[in-house]
Amino acid sequence: MPSYQPTTGFEHGSPQRTGILLVNLGTPEAASTPAVRRFLKEFLSDARVVEYPRLLWWLILNGIILRVRPRRSAAAYREIWTDDGSPLMIYSRALATAVAERLEQQAPDTYRVELAMTYGEPSISSSIERLRAAGARRLLVLPLYPQYSGTTTAAVFDLVTRVLQGIRWVPELRFINQYHDNPKYIAALAASIREYWKEKGRGTHLMFSFHGVPRYTLERGDPYHCQCHKTARLVAEALELGRDEWTISFQSRVGREEWLRPYTDETIIELAKNGLDRLDVACPGFSTDCLETLEEIAMQNAEAFEEAGGETLHYIPALNTRADHIDCMIGLIEQHTSGWPRTAESDPGSAERAKALGASQ
Repeated sequence: MPSYQPTTGFEHGSPQRTGILLVNLGTPEAASTPAVRRFLKEFLSDARVVEYPRLLWWLILNGIILRVRPRRSAAAYREIWTDDGSPLMIYSRALATAVAERLEQQAPDTYRVELAMTYGEPSISSSIERLRAAGARRLLVLPLYPQYSGTTTAAVFDLVTRVLQGIRWVPELRFINQYHDNPKYIAALAASIREYWKEKGRGTHLMFSFHGVPRYTLERGDPYHCQCHKTARLVAEALELGRDEWTISFQSRVGREEWLRPYTDETIIELAKNGLDRLDVACPGFSTDCLETLEEIAMQNAEAFEEAGGETLHYIPALNTRADHIDCMIGLIEQHTSGWPRTAESDPGSAERAKALGASQ
């Protein structure tokens, strides 16, 4: 017989709130080889991330990858680690705090916001439990991935629904799949690039680098490739760029199989060899800065660009906690909670009626 988690955070007559769950990918707890190994094992064991036959992949992962990659990745993490920890965690927490403060200003005591990570801590399970304990009877899940991919967004859906399957009183559920062409998101990206150019000067070419995924995901119907192209096109149009003034590419590939092309590292080298002096790079698929932006682009690829003959590569930071990024998040939340109560619901007489019927709380 199945066992379901008891209902928490409920008392008759207490307000029923709306829970907002912001979800990012996750990060190791420390920039050490053991911590990175634990993180990579959880991340790379997800069938959404690697669609190989499970037994074969288990042998590859545990027999090869986890013996080699954690040491290399830990060294990369140490390049960007701060006294307060991982940049991804720092920016994600700050983003969640800013969203919570804005919602509290607009509708006091109505919303509860929690941050969760698909892999690592805070886990989706623990964050949902905190929302339940705060009286959330409605749940909006907002994965911080502008472009939908089965490897990211769907992985969040799997974990959220797995948690809810073990709960007795399931909250109303809504899920945001993507916001790759949301006008506020596009405007925020364009504004961040304009402001960077105003402060640092403008390069001769702009590259939009998105995280890569294996090509088979496109062939099997994943919309990620198309959504990345649409995001880049819309931002380029907002910046009034000519088609020869910008490029789209895909970074962070691993292994020997083909991933989405063109590859960022190869494109950067090609641009440098063709005489490009300054290259500006934006990464519109990352809501917050992280290893892939701060170490891979701003360090590794910047060095490769210069070694290939380019002068300088300038990385334009992610939206992080910009005010217009917060505006975008609030707009998405308002759109996708439409029809739900805008104030916390309560029934003062409910407790007395329930007690009369024998309820204990």
